[in-house]
Amino acid sequence: MTARLKLLAAFTVGALAVSLAGAASAKSTRARPMPAPAAEATPAPAALSRQFFAAKGVQPLTPEIEAALKPKDSFKECDVCPEMVVVPKGSFTMGTPVTEVDRYKGEDPLHRVTLARPFAVGRFTISFDEWDACLADGGCDGNKGDDRFGRGRMPAQGITFDAAKSYLAWLSRKVGRTYRLPSESEREYFTRAGTTTAFWFGKTISSQNANYAAGTPYAGGPRGVDSKGPAVVDSYAPNPFGLYQVHGNVWEWTEDCFNKRYTEDTPTDGAPWLEGDCTKHMVRGGLWNWSADKSRSGYRDDNYFDSGNSFRVVRTLNVQP
Repeated sequence: MTARLKLLAAFTVGALAVSLAGAASAKSTRARPMPAPAAEATPAPAALSRQFFAAKGVQPLTPEIEAALKPKDSFKECDVCPEMVVVPKGSFTMGTPVTEVDRYKGEDPLHRVTLARPFAVGRFTISFDEWDACLADGGCDGNKGDDRFGRGRMPAQGITFDAAKSYLAWLSRKVGRTYRLPSESEREYFTRAGTTTAFWFGKTISSQNANYAAGTPYAGGPRGVDSKGPAVVDSYAPNPFGLYQVHGNVWEWTEDCFNKRYTEDTPTDGAPWLEGDCTKHMVRGGLWNWSADKSRSGYRDDNYFDSGNSFRVVRTLNVQP
C-alpha cells in the first residue's frame, strides 16, 4: 500500500454516482443491408466526486489530499464540522442586467470577477447542530442564537456578524485550518454556479424551488403560499455546485462592508471589499418571509453588524490553480 493510500485510509471515502445520459438512436428499416458504421470511441466516464470525512474527532486534510482535491469533492475535518464542497475556479459577470425583473440600482454596474483557484464552501448554511457543538466546546461566546423555530438541523439564526466570526475562530482553532466568511463576490459566484438567470434554476421561481413568500409571484411565475418559517438546511434541491438553499430561507453574512453600488474600487478577484461603511456588512440569499425578488442571485442587502442573521463558511484551499 502506498503512503498516499495510507493517508486516505484515515477518511471515509465515498463516491457519488455519476449518471451519464446518452442519446438513444431510433431503429430504422432499410430495403437492403447497409455497411456497418465506423466504430466510435467510447467517451471516458466523468470523474467521480470523493468524500473525505473524519470518522471521529479531528482529522484535518493532509497536504497531499488537499492538493489533490477536485470540484465537487467534499470533506469534513472533524465529526462536528460543517461539510465542505470544493467549487471550481472561474469567472462570472457580477451584478444584474437592466432587463432582469425587479432589479435594483445597487446591483450595477455589471463587472467581471475572476476566482483564480478552487475553494471550499459549506454545503449547507450553518445549522444549530453545528452551532451547538461550538457552544458545548466553550466557543461562540455562549451565544445561543434565536431558536424560536427549533434547533437541530434548522439554520442557526439570530447570529450577529461578530458571533459568526467567533464560530469561525473556534472552528479554525479546532481543526488547525483557516475557515472564514465568503466575500460578496464569492457568494454570488457559488449561488449562480455557472448560470446567468435570476435564480440558478431559471428566470422565475416557485415554492418547489426555495423557501420564501411565494404568495407574491415573480416574473410570471406561479403564485404559491407564503412560507410559515425557515426550513431545515438540507431542504430543496442543491445547485450545480452541490450547495443547498442559496436562495431564500435565511440571510447569510458576507465579509464585505456596505457599499451602495459597485464602483471602480470593487475587487474583481473574489476578495472582500473592506472599504465603505463597516458598521454594516452585506448579506445575501433572501429570507423565508420576504418576496422572491430579494432572493435573486444578484440581489444585495446590508445589515448592521449587531443584527441577527445566519451564515455559511468558506475555506481557502492549497490547490493548484
